[in-house]
Amino acid sequence: MQDAAFTSDKWPVLNYDELKDTLSTVHLWTQIVGKIRLRKMPWLNHSWHVTLYVTPYGLSTGSMPYEHGIFQIDFDFHLHQLMMITSTGKRLAIELKPRTIADFYKEVFEKLHASGVDVIIHTTPSEMEHAVPFEEDQVQRAYDRQQMENYWQALVRVHNVFTRFRSGFTGKVSPVHFFWGAFDLAVTRFSGKDAPPHQGQAPNMPAEVMKEAYSKEVSSCGFWPGSEQFPHVVFYAYCYPVSATFGEQPVKPEGAFYSKEMGEFFLHYDTVQQADNPEETLLAFLQSTYEAAANTGNWDRQALECDLSKFEEEYGCFRTL
Repeated sequence: MQDAAFTSDKWPVLNYDELKDTLSTVHLWTQIVGKIRLRKMPWLNHSWHVTLYVTPYGLSTGSMPYEHGIFQIDFDFHLHQLMMITSTGKRLAIELKPRTIADFYKEVFEKLHASGVDVIIHTTPSEMEHAVPFEEDQVQRAYDRQQMENYWQALVRVHNVFTRFRSGFTGKVSPVHFFWGAFDLAVTRFSGKDAPPHQGQAPNMPAEVMKEAYSKEVSSCGFWPGSEQFPHVVFYAYCYPVSATFGEQPVKPEGAFYSKEMGEFFLHYDTVQQADNPEETLLAFLQSTYEAAANTGNWDRQALECDLSKFEEEYGCFRTL
């Protein structure tokens, strides 16, 4: 399907109530694919080995090792297919359509077997309350192509802004990557210092995994489609450990707010989408919330931050924003 959303520079309008059924389905699909990546990749710090990546057509595992070389699984939200590609020349597709999770899970592993990929996953969804194993989930699920295309086009635009924001840091910084557990696109900066043991928990998530993920001081931001308890598409920003004065810091733009209950700053997607310059509006939120974390956490900002614009100007690098 070719839509104006693919060609317009405007950010698409997103409504949680219209998105939620389709994204609930895709969330579980990405969990199945993400758990395959989890089993096939060597462990990386902060669980970076499990994430998916934004591509020009959807979300991808990137290359994963297997017995006969490498393989890759891609969500294509232009053609609405799940693609499985191997270095031995196999190329198989699954249509993305309304169906049960059990049916999707079954077809994925049939296609993997046909591709020569041998893998067994833990089939209980992660970070979800009342999780039903994939092979037992017989509820008919929705999939609206247009809603997925709209959300996907928002992901593309957010990815570009996050990528821009990421470049202003010489310290350790994560890729811009998609976590299928919470279904959010995120990027994280690190102070370089150890953090106290994290006491938080998530459903169907080993405590040791959470502790390792937050073993270093972080300032993190992301894009999240909301939930029934919080039915809003939002940007978020948090830090760990968190100072008592973190939530009192001034942040931009107007409309950004701090939730004491969640311990995070939030900015509604609509505020960015409706702004005269959505990219600069989002960058202001990312930068000001990072400064709130770095200033209250006593980060060595002079050693960690950078301005590489002089290299872009001198060597003719293309700027997207």
